[in-house]
Amino acid sequence: MSLGIDLVPHKVCTFNCVYCECGITTKLTLERREYIPADEVLSELYSFLQDNPEPDYLTFSGAGEPTLNSGIGRVLAVIKRRYPDIPVAVLTNGSLFSDPEVREELLPADLVLPSLDAASEGTFRRIDRPHRGVDLETYIQGLVDFRREYSGKIWLEVMILPGYNDNRKDLTLLKKSILRIGPERVQLNSLDRPGAVKKLQAADDQTLWTIIEYWGLDNVEIIATPQVRKKTRAYRTDMESAILETLKRRPCTLSDLVRILSVHENELNKYLGVLEAAGRIEAVSERRGIFYRYRGPS
Repeated sequence: MSLGIDLVPHKVCTFNCVYCECGITTKLTLERREYIPADEVLSELYSFLQDNPEPDYLTFSGAGEPTLNSGIGRVLAVIKRRYPDIPVAVLTNGSLFSDPEVREELLPADLVLPSLDAASEGTFRRIDRPHRGVDLETYIQGLVDFRREYSGKIWLEVMILPGYNDNRKDLTLLKKSILRIGPERVQLNSLDRPGAVKKLQAADDQTLWTIIEYWGLDNVEIIATPQVRKKTRAYRTDMESAILETLKRRPCTLSDLVRILSVHENELNKYLGVLEAAGRIEAVSERRGIFYRYRGPS
C-alpha cells in the first residue's frame, strides 16, 4: 500500500501483457519522452503531502511503463532531496534497463521491482507481448547490469500463469535468469483481478508453493494475499466504503469507478481484490467489459 505516482497516460507501455489489470495497451512504444511534465507531477505531489499523512512509500507505477517518461530521473531526484525520509519504490517491467541512462536515473530509488515472467523467447512473446524492438536476452542482460550498478534493493516479480509459464522448461530457465540477476527477493504472483485477455486462470497457492520447492531458492515468496493487504497501516476503510456504496447503486467497470470516485485504477485494484476475496463484491464479464457487483456484507 503506497502513494502511486503515474508518469505516463493510460496505457502507454513497452509491453501488452495478457494479464494486465489495467487493460490492453493502447500505445505500444519504446519512445522515451516527457509524457506527463515533471513539474506537474511534482506540484501535485507537494499539494497532496501538504494535506495528508506521509505514506509508507512513494511508488512510481501506473497504467503503463514509468521509465518511458524521460523526466523520471528528475522527479526521483527532487523527491529524494525534498522528502528524504519517505522511501521510493519503482514498479517497472525492466524492458528499458538495457539503456545506461535509464539505469542511472533509477539509482536514487530505495526499492526497484522489475518483472520477469519468462526466460524463453516464445513464452516471453506469448505472455508479455512486447514491442518488437525488445529482445529477450538484451532485456535480461539489462536487469543483470542494473543489479551490478544499483546499491538499493531489487525485488523481482514473476507472474505465474497456468498453461503459459508453469511448465518445467520455463521454470528452469526462469531460475537460471533469477540466479544471473541476483535480486534480494523474488515475488511470485498470480491473477488478482481480471486481465487484458479473458479466461486466464490464476495459479493457486499450492502451485506457487510447488514452484518454490522446485526452484529451491531461499529468497522466493508469495506476494501478499488480499486478506494480508487489508491489515496494512495504509489500508483506508473510507475508500472501501466508497466503493461499496457506489456498487450498491449499480454495477460498475473499473473505468466507471475511476470516473465516479476520482481515484487511480491501480489504487482501486488494491481494494477490489480485498473486497472480492471477502465475498462482498464479484467480477462478472459482460459485453462492455468486467463489471463489479455488490454482493452484501461479509
